[in-house]
Formats: sequence, C-alpha cells, structure tokens
Amino acid sequence: MPPPPPAPRASCGAFAYGLRLPAARAAAGRHAHLLPLLAVVALLLVPPGRGPDAGGGTLADVASGLLVLWCLVRVARARVRPLTRLAAVVVGLPVVGLCAAAVTAHDPAAALPGLVRHLQVFVLVPAAVVLTLRDRRDLVAVAWALIGLALVQGGVGVVQYATGTGASYRGEDVRAVGTFGPTDVMGMATVVAYGIVAAVGLALGAPARSRARFAALGCAALLAVPLVLSFSRGAWIATLLACAAQLVATGPRRALRAALAAGALAVVLVGGLGVGSAMVQERVASITRVAAAPDRSVTDRYAMWAAAAGMWRDRPLTGVGLKGFPAHRDSHASLALSSGSDTAGAGMGFRRQPLLSPHNMYLLVLGEQGLLGLLALGGGWLALLLCGCRRLPAALRTGREADCALVALGLLGWQLVDFLYADIGGPSTVLTAVVLGVSAWWALAPRDAGAGAGTAAGGRSRSASGEGAGAAGGGPGVGAGARRSGCGVRSGAGLRSGAGVRSGAGLRSGAGVRSGFGGGPGTVPGAVPPGGRP
Repeated sequence: MPPPPPAPRASCGAFAYGLRLPAARAAAGRHAHLLPLLAVVALLLVPPGRGPDAGGGTLADVASGLLVLWCLVRVARARVRPLTRLAAVVVGLPVVGLCAAAVTAHDPAAALPGLVRHLQVFVLVPAAVVLTLRDRRDLVAVAWALIGLALVQGGVGVVQYATGTGASYRGEDVRAVGTFGPTDVMGMATVVAYGIVAAVGLALGAPARSRARFAALGCAALLAVPLVLSFSRGAWIATLLACAAQLVATGPRRALRAALAAGALAVVLVGGLGVGSAMVQERVASITRVAAAPDRSVTDRYAMWAAAAGMWRDRPLTGVGLKGFPAHRDSHASLALSSGSDTAGAGMGFRRQPLLSPHNMYLLVLGEQGLLGLLALGGGWLALLLCGCRRLPAALRTGREADCALVALGLLGWQLVDFLYADIGGPSTVLTAVVLGVSAWWALAPRDAGAGAGTAAGGRSRSASGEGAGAAGGGPGVGAGARRSGCGVRSGAGLRSGAGVRSGAGLRSGAGVRSGFGGGPGTVPGAVPPGGRP
C-alpha cells in the first residue's frame, strides 16, 4: 500500500496554534507577551501631574505594578521555577538591606513608602522584566521602544528650546525637559541617554550596511541634539563613557573612527549650526571647574554628599532608615547648603524645590541603608556587570547576540556611572527599573546550547536562529534550521520530509517538537511514522 501523500508544508506566517493567520498577526502574536512591558515604556509619554501638590505614582508606575502581577500569575500557572538560583540571589539580594533599613528606622511607618518604592525599582520590576523577555528579538523590541520614547521626548525638548518654553536656565526658559516638567529636569536627559546607548548598541551589533544599522545610527545622531540641550552634565559624562565602552568592546579601530565622527558632529552642531553654542560651551567648561570654582548646584551637592557620609558615620550598619535623609540633612550639613533649588518654566511658575536627596545613589544608600544596604544593592549591580561581561566575548565572537550584549551592558554601565551624579526619584525612575531588568536578563537568564535564547516564566525556550541543538537525540529525521515556536515546532527542532517524520504530519496544533526531547531517532510523541500507522 503506497504511503499517503505528504501534508502541505506549514509556515510560521501561515499558521499560529493551528489557525491560518496573516503574517503580521502571527508576528504580533509572537510579541504579545511584551505588551505589559512596552506599556510601561509608552506611558512615560503621559505628562505627570503638575502643581505644588503633584506627586505620588504615575500611570507608568501603575503599569509596572500590573506587569509584576501578570508575571506572578504566569509563574503560578506554570508551576515551574521562574528564575535560576543565581538570578534569584542576585535580583533578591537588595531585599536584605532594604528590610533591615526599614525595620531599624526611627520611624518605620514613614520608611514604609520608601521600602515599597525601592522594592519596585530594584527587585520586583527587574525580576518581571527577566521573566517577560524570552530571546534576542524581545530585547531588541524593548531597545527600539526605548529609542522611540527618547525620540518623542527629545523632540518635545528641542521644540521647548527653540520656542523658549522649556525649564528655566540662567534666567531663560530654554532647558529641554520634555513632558517631565521643571521639577524633574533629569527625566528627559535620562530617557534620551537611554535611547542613545540603545541605538549605539544596536548599530554596533547589526550586520554591516544593513538597514537596522543605518536606522540606529540615524536615531543616535538625532538624539544627540536634545541630550545637549538638556544641559545635564551628569548625563553627558555617563553617555560619553557608556558609548566609548561599547565602541572599545567592538574594536579600537572602530572606536577611533566613531570618536572622529562624533567630534565632527559636535563641531557642526555647536560651531556650524550654533545649537546652544554660548550656553553649551559655558556648561561644558563648568565641568572642569567643579573643584576650583564650583557653581551653586555643585556646592549644594558637595554639602549633601558630606551630610550623607555623616549619617553613615552615625549609624554605619543600617543607616538612618529609608526616606530618612531629609529629616537628618540639616543636622549633618554645613552652612554652605542652600535652602533649595529654584525651578520655573515649562508651564509652571516659580517654585522653591527642597533638596531631598544627595544626588548620588551610592551615598544615598550608604546614608539611609548603611553598609549592609550598600553591599547588598551594590553587590547585586556588580554581579550583573561581571556576569554580563563574562558572556560578552562569546556574543561578539559569534555575532548572534552581539546587539543584546552591547545594549544591555551599555545601559547598565550608563546607569552605574550616572548614579555618581544622580539618584532615583521622579516619573522616569520606573524606566531605571526596566533598564536594570534588561541588564539582568542578559547577565543571568539561561542560554540553550547553540540557541542563545532565554527561558520564560512558562518554561518555554525559543531559538533566536532556528538551529536546534541536540533535538530528538540527534537521530535521523531531525534537521537544523527548523521552524520557530508558534508553528508546531519548538526551539529549532527541525523535520525533514520523508526522513522519519513528514513535514507537518501527525503534529497536534501547537504541540511541536521539544529541543533535546528523547523518544528515539526521528520520532516524537504523537508523530506518524512512514506508512501512516501510529
């Protein structure tokens, strides 16, 4: 009896879970699990509350809470270990210092909001991001979302500078702040810097002369303008160092060429087009005078740094407690500290804003959480950096996840440098949590052999390149270059027509073939052997 004719060849664009769908809808289905995470990024476009009583959470904070709840539901339904032991230890390590600082605070009730905020930024949202990301394509999608957010916020900032509707800077309303307002002058600078670092990482990791590389480079060049107009010296320094590290990692020659191109771009922007030439030059020159002739903002910063160090000396182990810096500031600060900073412009009137933090994350943690908190929080960041750098050489050598490595490590490096001049606070803080989660996924998520894909909360792993390592025991009937998850085959475990299992024959909808699954050469549970009989 002749064997039955082979079934029609199924394609990922044509079938998704057994239903015929357009390729666009199938692609959207593959990224549907990213929607809660992308919503957190997109909602940062919504302007925060204005006015003297504005404060508390934003819509992006609410979306981050829903992202955490969604991941908890997925983990509970999957009934599998969501994180590896190393990832659980590194991500959960800050809890030790945070809880100790909250319990030992002079007013534990007042420290409770600080505990919730720190857990959101440094533990819960990063862990949710690690559970949400599955493979290289997911991280690239998040990187482009950061770039898109930066382009919109940067565009608003450029308009503010051109029309004189920005925040007040030296008596003129020209400081670009985006939709964050004058009370969070670092918000737009942070978002734009994230976009530049992500764009440079994607460009360096993309194939030469590809459209993705040119698009990423174009976005990075465009974002340089609003970054300059933010007048944020800390963001300038952190962005310069992060991009330089990305370039050096890919080769010294490329770094030299990029440095020459960046210098030429700076000459054109500042010298040729006159983009904020006088103010920008004065702001750049002030960086070299922070020790000899500091301005008022630098003097206040030095005084608050000394106050944070004094709090740590009084309570070296656990600090003065979360949210305790404002209450202990005046008793430890020198007379050089002013009463506050002046803010105005961007749709708001003049306002005297109190100095509630030392503008240095490491000293803030040391003063409020003590040595225990700094070791826990800083130790986790150092572990992310070391684990991520350990995976960098293999990614650059193969080129398969070079963009992921450069984006994740670039963002982490930017954040660690920026923490020398800033701390958490303001509507853009939730984006810091997303960045830490992206870096944690690259550093800690498990990788399949030869696939380079992470493992999601549901226990699925997908191959970024379609090559199935060790699929079905490596026997006949299994080929490389298979279809991706979502069209009946999981993690690159391929099928050759007529060799053990016919293409698409005998597979239930969405059942697929698991990478490395046993069951004999060329066979899978539910597959039909040649001849048509089970």
